[in-house]
Amino acid sequence: MYTIFMLLYIFIIGLSIGSFLNVLIDRLPKGKSIWGRSYCDHCKKQLKSIDLIPVFSYFILKGKCRFCHKKIDSRYPIVELLTGILFLIGFIYLPTQGLLPRILELALISALIVIFFADLKYQIIPDQALIFAGLVGVLILLLEQTGFSLISFRFVEGLLVALPIYLIYAISGGRAMGFGDVKLSFIVGLIFGLQKGFTALYIAFVLGAIVSLILIFLKKKSIKSKIAFGPFIAIGSFCVLFIDKARLFMIPFFSN
Repeated sequence: MYTIFMLLYIFIIGLSIGSFLNVLIDRLPKGKSIWGRSYCDHCKKQLKSIDLIPVFSYFILKGKCRFCHKKIDSRYPIVELLTGILFLIGFIYLPTQGLLPRILELALISALIVIFFADLKYQIIPDQALIFAGLVGVLILLLEQTGFSLISFRFVEGLLVALPIYLIYAISGGRAMGFGDVKLSFIVGLIFGLQKGFTALYIAFVLGAIVSLILIFLKKKSIKSKIAFGPFIAIGSFCVLFIDKARLFMIPFFSN
């Protein structure tokens, strides 16, 4: 049973982690250090503590920088709010027992969020996020007492899941798929295994095709335009993670 205060605490932690994920999304693709004070993207002024309150600062400042009054990217509160919501959903519905497994699953969710938005904005999937997701996945497998032999087998499954993406990448000369998509597919196969890994890719391809057709119909993109595929793989991974492990028919309730 979960109290309202416990769930509120998890949500606030998610908002705070989301604020840090915004730093990773902005700096990792550019090769910048993730340490140091946050600053305005336009005037480069260091932000004050009151400007860094997740979600609330954006609305307090009316979506504009305190110093130069330029518009703040709406992605910042979106990432923070999304992280808070996913942390809350993950904490309630992922049935993992024990604190460490729960923390690792929330860490995996965080890595997928970084991958989603970094590739969406810069069309770059940071290697640091991929390595982190892979390590988290291996730790989750170890905690599930799968053993090193199964992890070795999962490594092979990861290669098999990545193979179709690699072939598309190689045949197209990197125009249809980036090598980051290949590496991400390998991580997905490593974490989820062959069947669930291909399920995640299937969902990614279907969603990618639908979104591409909509963008072409709206004349936002042309047939030759390159669309980041990493976000769709991330969505497919979220679907596999939650659909496979969530207690879909259990209605959570609060203790008094």
